[in-house]
Amino acid sequence: MKRFRLGVIINPLAGLGGSVGLKGSDGVALEAIAKGAVPKAQMRMQQALAVILPFADNIDIITASGDMGANLCRQMGFTTNEVYYSETTTSSQDTQQAVTCLLEQQLDLLLFAGGDGTARDIYAVVEDKVPVLGVPAGVKIHSGVYGITPHASGLVVSMLLQGELVSLMPADVMDIDEVAFRQGTVRAKRFGEMTVPAEPRYIQAVKMGGKEVDELVLADIAADIIESMDDELFIMGSGSTVAAVMEDLGIDNTLLGVDVIQDKTLIAQDVSANQLLELTENYPLEKVKLVITLIGGQGHILGRGNQQLSPELIKRIPKDNIFILATKTKLKALEGRPLIVDSGDPELDKALTGYYKIVTGYHDYVMYQVANPDLVEN
Repeated sequence: MKRFRLGVIINPLAGLGGSVGLKGSDGVALEAIAKGAVPKAQMRMQQALAVILPFADNIDIITASGDMGANLCRQMGFTTNEVYYSETTTSSQDTQQAVTCLLEQQLDLLLFAGGDGTARDIYAVVEDKVPVLGVPAGVKIHSGVYGITPHASGLVVSMLLQGELVSLMPADVMDIDEVAFRQGTVRAKRFGEMTVPAEPRYIQAVKMGGKEVDELVLADIAADIIESMDDELFIMGSGSTVAAVMEDLGIDNTLLGVDVIQDKTLIAQDVSANQLLELTENYPLEKVKLVITLIGGQGHILGRGNQQLSPELIKRIPKDNIFILATKTKLKALEGRPLIVDSGDPELDKALTGYYKIVTGYHDYVMYQVANPDLVEN
C-alpha cells in the first residue's frame, strides 16, 4: 500500500495578536508576546494531527524544522522528514521557502496551520499545484481553505487516508489590511484560489462581509438586549450586530474588539483575554453575561476574530448567560447549517453544543443549534 505523503507547515506566530486585542499578528508578534500572548498554533495543529494518529504507520510527513512542524510531528510519533531548515524567527519568507521545498517531495496533501496571512504565503507558491487544507490558528480566517475547527481538518485528512471519495474544489484565499482592521475598518481582498478537499460539513465557507443594512431589525435586537440590562457585567463581543447595541446605548464601541459595560456604562474598552479574566475573577458568575453574534456565511460564534473570549473565560459564564444576536436573514443564509464554536478547547466546544435562544428582534427569538459537525458525527 502506498504511504500517504502529507506536507505539514506551522506558522508558529499565527494568532498571537488575538488574545491581547491586536486584531492580528502581522508585524506585531513581538508586541503580542510582550503583552502576554501565548503561541497556540502548535496546539491547533496537534489537535488536527491527533485525529490521524491511528493511521501513522501509513503516513510520511514532510515538513520544516523546529516549530514549523518537525518538533511536533516527531513528538507525536509520526515518520518525519525535514526538507527545510530555519534558525531564525519564522517569517513570510520562511513559509514560502519551506513550501517550495515541500512541493519537490510529491505531496498528496499540504496541511498548514495559520491564518489568512499564512494562506496568502502558501498560495504565492502552491497556486493549484497540490491540494491544501488549513488548520485554523490565526485571528482572522476569511479564506475558504480552512476546516471549521482543527479537529474538523483532521477528520478530512482521515477521510482521505481511509480512501473515501472526497472531491476537490477551488476555494478563495482572502486577506484583509490589518492596519485598517485595527482601526475598525474591514478591507477584504481576494488573492486567488487553492484546491481543497470538498467536504462541506467540515470546510468553512468564505465569510460574508459588510455591515447589516436592516437598521430597523438591528434596533429591535438592541432594544431587547438593553431592556434586560441591570447591574450585571456585560461582555460585548465584536461585530456590527453587537455594535448596534452599543450605538443605542450611546457608548463608543470597538467594532472589531471586545468591550465591557456595567449599568449601561463602559468600564473597559478593547480588552485582552487576560484583562477579561481579571475583570471577572472576583465577580459573581451569575452576573457575568456575554453578548456575541455569528460570522455571516460561516456561522462561527467563537474563535473567529474574538479570541479575547478565551476558554478560561467561557467556562466561567453560565450557558444561559450567553446571548447570541442575529438577524433572521443571517440565519437563513446558513441554509440549516448549525452554529459553530472553535474556542481552542475541544471539550469546551462539546459542552457548548445544544439549542440556544437567538435574539432576532424585540421579544422575537428563534431556537437554533450550536453543533460542530466534526464533534456531533464522530
